[in-house]
Amino acid sequence: MHDLRALRADPAGFDAALARRGLSPVAGDLVRRDEERRAALQALQEQQAQRKVLAKEIGQGKKTGQDTTSLEQKAVELRDHIAALEASAAQIENDISGVLASLPNRLDETVPEGRDEESNQVVHQWGEVPVFDFEPKQHFELGEQLGLMDFPTAAKLSGARFTVLRGALARLERALGQFMLDTHTQEFGYSETIVPLLVNDAAMYGTDKLPKFAEDSFQTTDGRWLIPTAEVPLTASVAGEILDAKMLPLRMTALSSCFRSEAGSAGRDVRGMLRQHQFSKVELVSVTTPEASADEHERMTRCAESILERLNIPYRRMLLCAGDTGFGAARTFDLEGWLPGQKAWREISSCSNTRDFQARRMNARYRTENGPAFVHTLNGSGLAVGRTLIAVMENGQTAEGAIEIPAALQPYMGGLTRIG
Repeated sequence: MHDLRALRADPAGFDAALARRGLSPVAGDLVRRDEERRAALQALQEQQAQRKVLAKEIGQGKKTGQDTTSLEQKAVELRDHIAALEASAAQIENDISGVLASLPNRLDETVPEGRDEESNQVVHQWGEVPVFDFEPKQHFELGEQLGLMDFPTAAKLSGARFTVLRGALARLERALGQFMLDTHTQEFGYSETIVPLLVNDAAMYGTDKLPKFAEDSFQTTDGRWLIPTAEVPLTASVAGEILDAKMLPLRMTALSSCFRSEAGSAGRDVRGMLRQHQFSKVELVSVTTPEASADEHERMTRCAESILERLNIPYRRMLLCAGDTGFGAARTFDLEGWLPGQKAWREISSCSNTRDFQARRMNARYRTENGPAFVHTLNGSGLAVGRTLIAVMENGQTAEGAIEIPAALQPYMGGLTRIG
């Protein structure tokens, strides 16, 4: 959500920020509507004051036996006028709020220009891209060959974009989640949390998933939502709170199932488990002060990168351009892991600083010497478990179709060093 006062102070700057995302100017209309709202409120206050004076006159007239019929008629007219002003002011406020809720976050100045992922910038790259003396397979070819990745049964149970993992691959996915959680909690100071997988409208709205992304999520018959990411309940846990500054930064993590409708992705990544309706992810969320959020963004991204490094998965950090930065983010780093089977870099983590965008939507603040101020919230994948499984499989494959297990995961696999 945007600060209307800041918009009024610099409408040209606000429109210029929208233009970076390819959006048309709206500030002039919003300022005009806000002036109408303020005028209606001023008129409302004046007429409420008149009603008090009139009520006093009617009361005094009745005490002295005067005919107050005309005064009472005027009071009825005034009441109706006040009700109309209240309705008008409320409607204008709803209209303004609706427009502001539909507008994306303002981008950080360092975000490069560009319309799509082709303009994203490589910040750095880690690890050597493996060279095989055989043609590397994609993860679904390896998984099906091992008899441990079952798509037909998943389709029979649930339809497309679901996967059944069996045996050692199922254990490997569980091991990845446990390894990520242990690393983030024991070494990086995140607090492990188990969160509800169903949330209400307020939680989705506060974390900028509603109204814009309603079609990307699954809604239950009682009006709740299956979480698209644990970012939603973790971040929304501070909604409506005024936090003690000494508590900040709050760093939380959760391993959860995530659910996405994948609306608009027809025909993309149809084979395998790269793009699923249900998947597991270790989420990282930070709540901090405005002064610390830039450093916290770098710290969070490094936490995610360390997981890839310990698994020996080559990756590159991408600074997303204006056209590819998500709705709620001011600045985003994507981590792309190398998938030898696809011969391509694919996103495996995304770490974003939303600044006070989400905090304003859910009224999350902290105490300062000058009164409550909005916190900054950040979120990132630390990592997407299924996509990390894909990277481990494809980078660790052998000519025989076996999978070498990274040393960091072997303690979680009962000492197993190879699958197949």
